[in-house]
Amino acid sequence: MYAVCVTFQLRPGAFADFMPLILENARLSRLDEPGCHQFDVATDSKTPDAVFLYELYANRAAFEAHLAGDHFKVFDKAVSDLIADKIVQTWDTVQQ
Repeated sequence: MYAVCVTFQLRPGAFADFMPLILENARLSRLDEPGCHQFDVATDSKTPDAVFLYELYANRAAFEAHLAGDHFKVFDKAVSDLIADKIVQTWDTVQQ
């Protein structure tokens, strides 16, 4: 398994526009990508401009397929002006 953790720092006031887009991206990833096993979207009311993702893929190739997918490209373009900063961490070994 291959894990991806993403922390988005959104521009002030962008949360309401960002959330439907990320939730649809997560839904389509789970639905259309056989290598995507989990795609969690987490928020915290104490940090309203931050969104955390935990994604679990069969392997790195499955994650690369996710990045190359049409729905991800549409999402990435749609949110580019909503994001102030993004931190991506990957983990190549996941023990279950």
